[in-house]
Amino acid sequence: MTAFDPTAYLPDDLLERIRERAPIHDRENTFPQQDLDELRAAGYLSILVPTERGGAGLGLAEAAILQQRLATAAPATALAINMHLVWTGVAKVFSDRGVPGLEFVQDGAAEGEVYAFGISEAGNDLVLFGSDTAAVPTDDGGYAFTGTKIFTSLAPVWTRLGLHGLDTTSPDAPQLVFAFVERTDAVVTGDDWDTLGMRATQSRTTRLDGAVADAAHVVRRISPGPNPDPIVFGIFSVFEILLASVYTGIARRALELAVQTVQKRTSKKTGAAYSQDPDIRWRIADMALAYDALPPQISALARDVDEGADHGARWFTLLSGVKHRAVGMAKHVVDQAMLTAGGGSYFSSNELSRLYRDVLAGAFHPSDPESAHATAASAWLGPIDS
Repeated sequence: MTAFDPTAYLPDDLLERIRERAPIHDRENTFPQQDLDELRAAGYLSILVPTERGGAGLGLAEAAILQQRLATAAPATALAINMHLVWTGVAKVFSDRGVPGLEFVQDGAAEGEVYAFGISEAGNDLVLFGSDTAAVPTDDGGYAFTGTKIFTSLAPVWTRLGLHGLDTTSPDAPQLVFAFVERTDAVVTGDDWDTLGMRATQSRTTRLDGAVADAAHVVRRISPGPNPDPIVFGIFSVFEILLASVYTGIARRALELAVQTVQKRTSKKTGAAYSQDPDIRWRIADMALAYDALPPQISALARDVDEGADHGARWFTLLSGVKHRAVGMAKHVVDQAMLTAGGGSYFSSNELSRLYRDVLAGAFHPSDPESAHATAASAWLGPIDS
């Protein structure tokens, strides 16, 4: 069996160009259009699309490795691309399990479509299990969506927005409706993304005023609340694994930068390289020990998704747990890297300073720490008595 070669899909020279542009987009608060153009030209947007539909035919395990690699160069670019890959990953989950309905996502990705993720809503802690967006049936079997979505990464460039809304008027209501809409006058993208970190994602607010998904692009209608439907598992599994990958990539880069720094600096006190200092060596080792735990976990879970493993009710604990651990680990590693690199890392021009800001975004993605702990507690202790 031939070993997977990430450079075949994300070459070193492309990665370096993306790395060079990252501080510019962070400083200017702009979308990395050139990154997207080059990644699209390299076939990166269709890595999860089957070869017979024009893609690379990779699995989620390979995509996770690539996203870790991309995040070492530009975390915000990786996070933005994540949201497109989530939908192509869900399409793969469907096709792998013989579930129809998302073939158009695979075909579109192979043809250059850019899919955005329109699930998050302000104050909606139900996330996948509920929506404040109204989904009103149209006469031809489609839906018109009215509401507001937040954190819509890829906001300036997406061509189709995958979203959900609540149908409260059909005979079987309430039903959560998952569908895809095009960018029309009924979709207004705000210009409100001015954040501490992850600035290049341009995850702006999206307002929907009767945005129509035709019948062919209505993917699923399910009951609100926890649901075993493939759309819920597909989104949750791919989203959590790819998020964990991005933050693990940030940790990898922070560790690399810390190592580079201590190998170059020399102590005025002892005349020895900082890499020979026992305290610094302990700190580097602490970072490495924390980082080393995550890539194997991500790989194992991603492969289980690819191979259709049956973890039953434990799936959600495993998936929320790996995201939670990856974010916590990455923040710890970046903190340690900042201390190891010294005061120079405090300047905004230093790459570690940008990683320090970018890594903070991890706490705001589902599953948040409260949700991850509640899920794990329920799995091991059962639900709270009513």
